Amino acid sequence: MSISISKMVMFIASLWAFSTAQAQAPDKFPSRQITIIVGFAPGGGGDISSRWIADYLKERWKVPVVVDNKPGAGATIAAGLLARAKPDGYTVALATTSPFTVAPYFQTVSYDAAKDFTYLFQTLVSAQPLFVKSDSPHKTIEELMSWAKANPNKLFWSTAATNGGTHISTQAAFRAAGIQATYVPYKGGADAMNGLLGGQIQALVAAEFPPHAAAGTIRLLAESGPDKIPEYPRVPTYKELNFPISVPIFYGVAGPAGIPADVIKEWNAAAADMVKTPGFADLVNKLKGSTAYQGHAEFTASVTGVYRQMGRLIPELGLKKD
Repeated sequence: MSISISKMVMFIASLWAFSTAQAQAPDKFPSRQITIIVGFAPGGGGDISSRWIADYLKERWKVPVVVDNKPGAGATIAAGLLARAKPDGYTVALATTSPFTVAPYFQTVSYDAAKDFTYLFQTLVSAQPLFVKSDSPHKTIEELMSWAKANPNKLFWSTAATNGGTHISTQAAFRAAGIQATYVPYKGGADAMNGLLGGQIQALVAAEFPPHAAAGTIRLLAESGPDKIPEYPRVPTYKELNFPISVPIFYGVAGPAGIPADVIKEWNAAAADMVKTPGFADLVNKLKGSTAYQGHAEFTASVTGVYRQMGRLIPELGLKKD
């Protein structure tokens, strides 16, 4: 039996080409460690949810998933790091309302929220309703707003975060209705709640409502986000009331711009299955939120839509950078 030298050379060359192609072919995602950047300190709701997601992904994908806390500047430092990460799907971050829709209008940031990110998915939303004390004469949001319009600057109100999403959406609603109200800034939701219960203000928009609503010391008038509060289905949302803007207080996951479509598909498949698990339902209950899954396309439209609405409303309301 004889084999020509030329055929042998061709055979060896084809084997070499095949092995080289195999070596250069990218591994199927995911095949190595994934990092989730969190713009808040350990122990808060965003950190807790991110660590739960990390544990879920470890089991599903059989790769290491680590949480990297980078707190500071209202989570905009973390967002800046994410924007500069390699867009391969292996570095993502917790995505929350403020750093991606509001903060860029009030502080200098190193990113463009409309262009520099891939918004992968939303997992849950947190209710932040507008409420009054239970002994308030105002039984509905319409009654409160009617009284406030007839009594300029006599309604004292606040939110958990000055210049935050609910501050802007509520002030926009008052402005559209021709209401002049007095905003009272507090350091946070707990202080603002004390202000309401102590009579310093008459209305508040904050997430710290559950124990007080359960105890009957406050009355919910409207939910500032677009999603209903499951435990209080009769409370209308700002969206249902046709207010100018209804801002979702969301938790999600984002990556840098340019993540390949097949990697986005893997992330969405994992998230869609994750939110259906009993463990995720327990997490949502612990965080006093509501499951509100959105895939890549819907989440992108939601975040960038709110971001652009904020860009229009903030100057109209006369709000400025600190």
